[in-house]
Amino acid sequence: MINENKVILMTRMASYEQKEGKRCMSIAKYFRTDYVARHVLKGIIAGTIAFAVCFALYVAYGFEEFMENIYKMDLFAFASNVLVIYIAFVAAYCIILYLVSTYQFIKARRSLRCYYQNLKKLKALYEEK
Repeated sequence: MINENKVILMTRMASYEQKEGKRCMSIAKYFRTDYVARHVLKGIIAGTIAFAVCFALYVAYGFEEFMENIYKMDLFAFASNVLVIYIAFVAAYCIILYLVSTYQFIKARRSLRCYYQNLKKLKALYEEK
């Protein structure tokens, strides 16, 4: 005889494994600090590239004016201002990435905890008979 509770539970678990479970299980193979550090390091690289592109566009937009004033401006002050803006941009981006990746990790762990509880329920249903 088919037990409806088993079928419902197994269907729910199979659906979870095919959709959200793949992502959660790939996240769960890391420790939290490793997962977050990996994303923050990728964020530093991506933030640096994004800042370089934005700075290049800024310079290209006002290139003629930039070249006219290059001998009049204090290049050390200009470089230090660009460096401060770069550090602030990358720091803000990394803080946001830290918070988002921590949230994703915690959410994935909670989801997997529920999945494992369903596995225990399924095991209990099989042991009843």
